Amino acid sequence: MTHQPGERDRPQADLAAGFAEQPLRHFVLSEIRARPFQAMSTPRRVLHYAFATNAATAELARDQLSERCNALGVDAPDSDSSHHIVTIGDARLRWETHSEFTTYTWDMPPDEGGRMPTFGELLSGEFVQPGPLLVASRLDLVEDHRETQQLLEGLDPGTTAVSSLREGRAIGATDFRLHEHGMTRILLVDRGLYKHEIGPMVVRLMELETYRTMALLGLPEARALQPSLSRAEAGLQEVTTKIGSTSDITENRALLDSLTTLAGELEAASARSAFRFGATRAYNEIVQMRLASIRETPLEGYTRWSAFLQRRMAPAIRTGERTETRQSEISDRLARAANLLRTRIEVDLEQQNRELLASMNRRARLQLPCSNGLRGSRSQRSAIMLSVSFITLPKVPIPMASASSRPVSRRSRCR
Repeated sequence: MTHQPGERDRPQADLAAGFAEQPLRHFVLSEIRARPFQAMSTPRRVLHYAFATNAATAELARDQLSERCNALGVDAPDSDSSHHIVTIGDARLRWETHSEFTTYTWDMPPDEGGRMPTFGELLSGEFVQPGPLLVASRLDLVEDHRETQQLLEGLDPGTTAVSSLREGRAIGATDFRLHEHGMTRILLVDRGLYKHEIGPMVVRLMELETYRTMALLGLPEARALQPSLSRAEAGLQEVTTKIGSTSDITENRALLDSLTTLAGELEAASARSAFRFGATRAYNEIVQMRLASIRETPLEGYTRWSAFLQRRMAPAIRTGERTETRQSEISDRLARAANLLRTRIEVDLEQQNRELLASMNRRARLQLPCSNGLRGSRSQRSAIMLSVSFITLPKVPIPMASASSRPVSRRSRCR
């Protein structure tokens, strides 16, 4: 193909302009680039907060952030944005909203005196939290080549998890406990991380803290359901025991009503907990993916992050899974028992219908001769009516004729 001089140098931005676009094309392209990682250098202090929100409260949080950004003269989030990164003073804010929570992650230079700024100070104004606080965590990014034991000062030895990250270029440590200011503490020691690795590593560790908290929200729900599930099992056992000893349709209907009530209560509880258990599974999967992404290796004498979380989180996750399975099993047993009772009631109704039809047939046969007589000839109907009249009318005596009144025969007259 021959090109004219200068044709290759022409802007080609219009090559796709003439095509009709799929409506979601721009959304997909923007979503794939959403929540970019930011470059970060050592040393740094990171404060991470997560608040429980829904669609309405998340929108209020975005509006509040927009108002503060506009007041400070910095970039504000778009009206439909789910993430925003903005620098306010010496601190940089990473704001994100998710289906169940909204996060605020601040990173800033460490204060020499160790003072922790309040949220209002960071926003340079009043802050109204958009929902209940779920996560508050502090991460200290430092460059320190001391022995590991010396690095862990201030962490609880009984619950501390320590891992070598990124092939030994960093050390991550936490004890998963609340420290001063009501925040958990994470220590990230830079032992030669590449500059482009620091930002993603910090975000991944903060996400681990958030998602492991969200994953454990299913445990209280599972525990709260245990008494109602036990009652449903006891009620089901009582009804199934009575099924074999009942023969009356009224009793079977009463048992079916009991089963229907149990099934309704169970389905209502299942509907309330289904989202929570599904979210627990999803959050746990994200935790496992984040653990894989930090590429941890064990340090001798210390428990890895993944091993600690597996030991502590796995029982809670299994409790939720077992509760969900138990709900399904009880629901199936209730359905089988209800079907059995419905079958018995249908059989009893069919037997009653057969008996009713048989009784109607007997009455019809008894009425058949009379109806056949009424359908006979005119002389037969007259005879029947005469017979009925003879039976029902009163008898009238007939007087006997006297001798003088007897008629004279023709022979006598001739004489």
